[in-house]
Amino acid sequence: MRTTSDRIRQAISFEIIGLVLVVPLAVFTFDLTVVDSAGLSLVGSLMATAWNYLFNLAFDHGLMHWRGTTEKTWPLRVVHAISFELGLALAFLPVVMVWLGIGVVESLVMDVAFMLFYIVYAFVFTWGYDTMFPDVQGSR
Repeated sequence: MRTTSDRIRQAISFEIIGLVLVVPLAVFTFDLTVVDSAGLSLVGSLMATAWNYLFNLAFDHGLMHWRGTTEKTWPLRVVHAISFELGLALAFLPVVMVWLGIGVVESLVMDVAFMLFYIVYAFVFTWGYDTMFPDVQGSR
């Protein structure tokens, strides 16, 4: 299992790199102002940072319980990325609605776009992170 400091490093680096990528993409894709894009992204990032820590802790405990290791196969990485984003998307939808003063459908479109971006990003980031910082304690 990963240490608390390793989990914090993972969560913070994930969010910082994600912000650098997503703010300009949101400005371009949704014709948002930089302030709205950065503000929404920062709020989403703070929410995601807390969710990242809790979700990955629970996911790793589940892996240890059911598989005896925290090593992730490619299919498990897909499940990990999708389930992480679905949980976060449910929490982020009302934030987008209130922040931009838009309806459910418009917010859902935006939320799904963020989710699709972050599913791919989470998959790539987690693979890269696990490669750079292997979980030697969770290996068989």
